[in-house]
Amino acid sequence: MRKMLFLMAIGMLLMPISFSSGFSDKAQDCSKCHGLKEDEALTLLKNFAPNLKIIEIRTSPIPGMWEVDIEVSGKKHVTYIDFQKKHFIPGPIIEIKGRRNLTQERLMEINKVDVSQIPLADALVMGDKMAKYRVIVFDDPD
Repeated sequence: MRKMLFLMAIGMLLMPISFSSGFSDKAQDCSKCHGLKEDEALTLLKNFAPNLKIIEIRTSPIPGMWEVDIEVSGKKHVTYIDFQKKHFIPGPIIEIKGRRNLTQERLMEINKVDVSQIPLADALVMGDKMAKYRVIVFDDPD
């Protein structure tokens, strides 16, 4: 009888731990139940930067958080807000195992320039106009 009571007590103590991980073992999409709209993000972040613009909101590499791409004074930034909307993390998020800066990778993605959209009508072309690789240099004449 004591052994059975002891096992029940251990089971009761471990039960909260087994359910605390949420959907991590089930591979569920938490964004189905949690949402963050652009106006909510603006309200949450307006005290940190008054003239900010929301570019995109998506789930972050860390479960339970939103990745919020913002623009402040012409510069793009990647920030994070938890699903409970209580914490703001300005970044970066670094993957420990691979030692990758996930925030920097995302910043490079959202700041990528489509070179084909750069007008070259008034450009000074040096070398072969049809070269496979091109180098574009910007200079301020002032």
